[in-house]
Amino acid sequence: MLTATAALFVLAMGSFHWVEQQFFPFSDRPEVLVDLWLPQGSSILTTERETQKAEALLKDDADIVNYVSYVGAGSPRFYLPLDQQLDRDNFAQIVILAKDLAAREKLIARLRTAFDNDFTLLRARVNRLENGPPVGFPVQFRVSGRDIAQTRAIAEEVARVMRGNPHTLDVQMDWSEPSKVVHLDVDQDKARVLGVSSKDISLALNTVLSGFGITDYRENNKLIEVLGRGESGERNTPSLIEEVNIQTRNGKSVPLSQLVRAEYGFEDGIIWRRDSFPTFTVRSDIRDDTQAPEVTAQIEPLLEPLRAKLPDGYRIEVGGAVESSQKAQASINAVMPVMLFSLVTLLMMQLQSVKRTAMVLMTAPLGMIGVAAFLLIFDVPFGFVATLGVIALAGMILRNSVILIDQIERDIASGVRPWDSVIEAAVRRLRPIVLTAAAAILAMIPLADSVFWGPMAVVIMGGLLVATVLTLLFLPALYAAWFGIREE
Repeated sequence: MLTATAALFVLAMGSFHWVEQQFFPFSDRPEVLVDLWLPQGSSILTTERETQKAEALLKDDADIVNYVSYVGAGSPRFYLPLDQQLDRDNFAQIVILAKDLAAREKLIARLRTAFDNDFTLLRARVNRLENGPPVGFPVQFRVSGRDIAQTRAIAEEVARVMRGNPHTLDVQMDWSEPSKVVHLDVDQDKARVLGVSSKDISLALNTVLSGFGITDYRENNKLIEVLGRGESGERNTPSLIEEVNIQTRNGKSVPLSQLVRAEYGFEDGIIWRRDSFPTFTVRSDIRDDTQAPEVTAQIEPLLEPLRAKLPDGYRIEVGGAVESSQKAQASINAVMPVMLFSLVTLLMMQLQSVKRTAMVLMTAPLGMIGVAAFLLIFDVPFGFVATLGVIALAGMILRNSVILIDQIERDIASGVRPWDSVIEAAVRRLRPIVLTAAAAILAMIPLADSVFWGPMAVVIMGGLLVATVLTLLFLPALYAAWFGIREE
């Protein structure tokens, strides 16, 4: 019996190779998030116009209850794990409420096809709400370095490798393309002769382009700011900037072209940094039902040749769901020593024997046999919530073991022969152990269909079912072998 149980345990641990790994599943809420990015430097009016085109896809859709658009910013946090977006003029977000989960999936498929074929001026991401800590894109690799241009080149190589994976969808970087800018080089000699400072030039340009606050107008309970600024045509035409008049110290005005030289170029609108280094995050969604840890594990070995030839000061790190899962696991590992110490202390107080405590602890891993079997049979991924289920399962198994060993010790103390005590204790404790295990298993059935709690329910049901049977068979055999008990 001991050998067979050990073989089953080894087989179960080996079968975890085929169990899908998952951080948190998608939410079972019917909302759909549509993120729209326009080229860097696009005006908010252009973003609004493209958002209205996207809204035209949603009108009179039978699968939609309602929708709301946010131009220049993401949605407020209506859902705790929502991935908040940075405010910017070239970004918009549409929150769509579908009728149900089936309608949500059909809507996602239609929108992805429409954005791929009919929208050329923007990049769109259609996704569900997340469970757990907000991750954003499930597959991410971060590239950090000193020089922006060289770091971008390395990130493009990472993106090329990611695009070669058949499971990745819409591989992209969090840095947008450089935006067009106008640099004004002030001729300080001329400016000083005319009595004009750089601050005067900056104030004049800011007044024309952004506006200068003149006063406030109150309308009922609203306070409306009144700005003085240039006309729309003057503000939206870069070539007219040099025609802005600057007042000199003698009261006359000169055009800006007499004081500055305009240079047109490109620069990054947003520079993302991590640990003070410019950092590019290469990210992607997943095309099918493959889990993010599996896709990341497929890509990471292909990046090793690139890592090997990185210059000093440059690095490629894993992000996304894998990094978040590691952080969550680290939070559990941090309290694990305290938990194990408390557990062993309580068992020693109850059993008053090192041997019996070790014996009880050896039964806890038996649940992994059922865990692996049920995860494979029901095709359920193993994630953070399932990990919590394994911890709870260990406590249930230890409880049954303590009950069984305590009964054996009580029978021996009352004068029953050791061999008979081992057998009779298993028989007498069969009904209470099985009934309590069955109650726990049946209580998990309503949770088995839950998107969030389902993996935990499957882990507890499978592990407790198998562990209960093995405890009643394995533990008496282990007790007899450990203490050298033989049939008289």
